[in-house]
Amino acid sequence: MTVFENCRDHFERAEKHCRRFGTAFVAVGGIALAVLLAVTVAEVFWRYVMNDSLLWIEDLSTMSLTVVVAGAIAYGAGKGSHVCVNLIARFWGRSVTRITDAVARLLGVGVTAVAAFALFAHGSCGLACGAVTGSVSIPHEPFYYALGASLVTYGLLLVSQLLLGLAAWNAEDPNEPAE
Repeated sequence: MTVFENCRDHFERAEKHCRRFGTAFVAVGGIALAVLLAVTVAEVFWRYVMNDSLLWIEDLSTMSLTVVVAGAIAYGAGKGSHVCVNLIARFWGRSVTRITDAVARLLGVGVTAVAAFALFAHGSCGLACGAVTGSVSIPHEPFYYALGASLVTYGLLLVSQLLLGLAAWNAEDPNEPAE
């Protein structure tokens, strides 16, 4: 037994906790989606009934959509709802996917880490860098942080899946997509 196989129970628990973070993002994303719906209804009313457009509508729509995307990234990662093509498993089987899964997860962790770092670095600049919306000057800082936190959640889930995949090296990977 490898070191990873001895810790499989710990890795399964860690993965379960990482999935819970994504579920928390869905609540915030759902609220943002409701705000986006209300803003759209208000804009339609003002434009077609009052013959006037709301000044702040584009800014609020864009920022609420950012929160919806942040929720979707983290929640979708936890539920495995991202698109995948499972041709390698079909043609070469588990002996090859053990390696390709580990490489793909390592690359995914690297990409999410770099993207989250860039979001946190750019978001921390805030008003000094002029990171505000065009009409009513909503600061971008909290939205950069929301997207960064979402990517960190995704990265942590990938790390837990990587470790769990290494622990299940000689067995079926519990995160392998169903055929």
